[in-house]
Amino acid sequence: MASVLTPQAEDFPRWYQDVVAKAELAEPGPVRGTQVIRPVGYAIWERMVSEMDARIKAAGAENASFPLLIPESYLRREAEHVEGFAPELAVVTVGGGKQLDEPVVIRPTSETVIGESMAKWIQSYRDLPLLLNQWANVLRWEMRTRLFLRSSEFLWQEGHTAHATEADARAYARRILHEAYEDFMVQVLAIPVQVGLKTARERFAGATRTYTCEAMMRDGKALQMGTSHELGQNFAKAFDIDYLSSEGRQEHCWTTSWGTSTRMVGGLIMCHGDDNGLRVPPRLAPVQAYVTVVKDGDGVMAEAMKLRDALRDAGVRVGFDDRVDVSFGRRAVQAELRGYPVRIELGPRDLKAGNVVLVRRVDGTKTPTPLAEAVSAVLEALEADQAALLEEATRRTKERTADVTTLEAAIEAAGDGFARVPWVKVGADGEARANEVGVSVRCLTRADGSVPDSDDEADLVAYLARSY
Repeated sequence: MASVLTPQAEDFPRWYQDVVAKAELAEPGPVRGTQVIRPVGYAIWERMVSEMDARIKAAGAENASFPLLIPESYLRREAEHVEGFAPELAVVTVGGGKQLDEPVVIRPTSETVIGESMAKWIQSYRDLPLLLNQWANVLRWEMRTRLFLRSSEFLWQEGHTAHATEADARAYARRILHEAYEDFMVQVLAIPVQVGLKTARERFAGATRTYTCEAMMRDGKALQMGTSHELGQNFAKAFDIDYLSSEGRQEHCWTTSWGTSTRMVGGLIMCHGDDNGLRVPPRLAPVQAYVTVVKDGDGVMAEAMKLRDALRDAGVRVGFDDRVDVSFGRRAVQAELRGYPVRIELGPRDLKAGNVVLVRRVDGTKTPTPLAEAVSAVLEALEADQAALLEEATRRTKERTADVTTLEAAIEAAGDGFARVPWVKVGADGEARANEVGVSVRCLTRADGSVPDSDDEADLVAYLARSY
C-alpha cells in the first residue's frame, strides 16, 4: 500500500508533521503556538488520562481544580521560580475594559496558587500528607513550537503534595515517578524510559531535585516524558505552608510537584510510528479492533454487526466501518494512518468462505481467520502486539545507547542516540560545553541504574543526547 507520508528516512520532522495532519490528530490554533486537538488525537489523550488518573489515585492523590489566573505577586514570592518562568509568561493587564490593579499571569504551572491554598488547609501534622492533583491546561509562551511536543498551550496533569518530613516528600516524589509514570509509559505506552536525576542545570525552577523519565525516539533524539520534583521547603517558606508538629512546634512542610502532558502523544507518534502512520499500543488504543465492511450484500452487514458486538462483549474497544460508499482503499489507508491495532475485514467472498481477514497494524500481516475464531484471534493479537512494540522500542534503545569514556566521545555518540559516560568526565563545565553544540545531559543514574539522591554521589553515570 503506497504511503501518503514523507518517509522517515527522508525527513523525520516532515514525517511527524504529516502524521499529525493526515491522521487528523491536531492542527494549529488561531493564536501562534496554540493547538486544536481533533477527536482522533483527543481520544488518545483521554485514554492516557484514564490510565494515568487511576495510577495517581492509587498513590493516594485526590483531584482538585485551581484557578487559571494567578496574581503576578505570587510568582515573585519564590525568586528562582519566577526567574525560570519569566520569559514564558503571558500576563493579563486589562479586564472588563479596565486596567487591573495587579497584573495576573495565565498559569504556566501552579506551585504558587496551590501553595496559597495549602497554607490555608494545613494546620497540624494530622493534615499531612496533603496529596493533590489537577488535570488542566497551561500556557507557556514558546518561541519555537511544534504540535504536541512544544505548544504554547497544552494539556497536562500536575500533582502537588505537602509532607511533614523531607524523607516522606522524597519517597512520594519517587513513588509517582515509578508507580504512576514509569509503569504507565512502559506497560501501556510500550515506551521504555530511562529514569534518573536531572542535573542542577536541568532541574525545575525552584526545585531541590528533579527526577525524569527520558525516552528515545526513532530518530535517536531524547524526549522528556514526565518529571517529578522535590521542592524542599522553598515554596513552603515563600507561602507559609506550616504545620504544628506532634511535639507542638511550628514547622515548614516539605513539598513536591510532578507532571506529564500532551507531549506524551508526540512521544507515542515518534517512538512507534512508521511510514504508514501511527502504531498505537493495544492497551492504549481508543479503537483496538476496527471491523470493516468491505462490501455489503449476502448478509455481510448483519454478520459484521454480530462480530462487533461479540468483540465488545469480550472487552475489546471496537470501531465499526460500514461506509461502503467510500472506496475500501481509502478507508484502509485511513485506518493505517490512525494506527488501529487490528482491522477485521469482512466482505461477501470472505463470508462465503466462513472467514474474516485479520490485519495487524504492528507487522502488517493479513491472515484469513475462521469467523468463529475471530474474537479469540483478536485478543491474542492485541496481547502479542503490545509486547512486540515494547520489545522493538527496547531493542532500538539498547542498540543506540553507546558507552563512552570522554565528553568528546559522548557528544559525538549523542548525534545518533544516548551516550552513557561517567559523570565525573562531564561535570558542570562539560555540560555547558555540550549544551553549546545542542547536546544535553538528560539524567544521571548510579552505576547499577538506580536513581541517585544527588549529583555529587560517587560513580554516577550521565546520559547525554540531543533532545526535543
